[in-house]
Amino acid sequence: MKKRSVYVYTIVILIALCISVMLSLALGSKNIPIRDVLHHVLNASTDSFNGAIIQQRMIRTIFALLAGAALAVSGLLMQSLTRNPVADPSILGVNSGAALAVVAGITFFHISSAQQFIIFAIIGAAITTAFVYTIASVGREGATPMKLALAGAVSNGAIASLINMLVLPQAQSLTNFRHWQVGSVVGVSWDNILMLLPFLLLGFALAVYVAPSLNALALGDEMATGLGVKVKKIRFLTVLSSVILAGSITALAGPIAFVGLMVPHVLRLLFKNNIKVLIPLSIVTGAALLCVADTLGRLIAQPAEVEVGILTALIGAPVFIYVVIKSKVKSL
Repeated sequence: MKKRSVYVYTIVILIALCISVMLSLALGSKNIPIRDVLHHVLNASTDSFNGAIIQQRMIRTIFALLAGAALAVSGLLMQSLTRNPVADPSILGVNSGAALAVVAGITFFHISSAQQFIIFAIIGAAITTAFVYTIASVGREGATPMKLALAGAVSNGAIASLINMLVLPQAQSLTNFRHWQVGSVVGVSWDNILMLLPFLLLGFALAVYVAPSLNALALGDEMATGLGVKVKKIRFLTVLSSVILAGSITALAGPIAFVGLMVPHVLRLLFKNNIKVLIPLSIVTGAALLCVADTLGRLIAQPAEVEVGILTALIGAPVFIYVVIKSKVKSL
């Protein structure tokens, strides 16, 4: 991997990110000229109709950036830890586990605040991830890519049935859950974002901390141990970081699928497997991807909107099939 190629890609993706943010603020059911967007942003003006629209879009855009970055890094950590090119927060049951925990919290504990949603989601995501990986590890070959995908699919199906059992008797809960289940960056407030930030900062900090050790783990557990890596500790912190990032986003946005699969895999094709390089690139690329997807969702079905979770699934499903075929995973 040449440093020059990393620098060039970084410059290109940062430019793309800036453009995607401007388009996200400008485009929607009412299009606003870029010069007006710049004026309102620079002057923090909300005393006009356009200013109020831009303010709401700014909240949505910032949340989309945070969600894309968190999901991309979460997927990168899972793929690195399991050495599995199809590992992803949604495929391994993180999103569905977070969803079940949130629904159970609403039904049995009457949770309502963003902080409660995030805490319940992280706990549910952690339990489900541990369960899926344990099931996939049974047998001589251990947790192969195919076994992880199958264990995650079975777990997702079972969890979906439990969620339906909880929400179907409650009409209002069912309506709210259907909207949340699609995956959306709409309806988040500044207070929600501020509540989310400590969890994301912790998750990103852990990811940066474990990055050098994950590079060593890629050489094998014995080699990593010889290099002074505490393998069990690093595995735990990696899973913790991934669960915090994916679970906290899922609590507020719903299960947005495939971002954590697409971004790390494409970056690995371009820049190999240096986690210290891939983490910052995943942050920027994931943020840009979800911002673009959210903007497209506003444009392709006007005056209605296509939720961002639908678009990422439409893009990500073919990518998932391609990754499985290319990786030539072994059958059980």
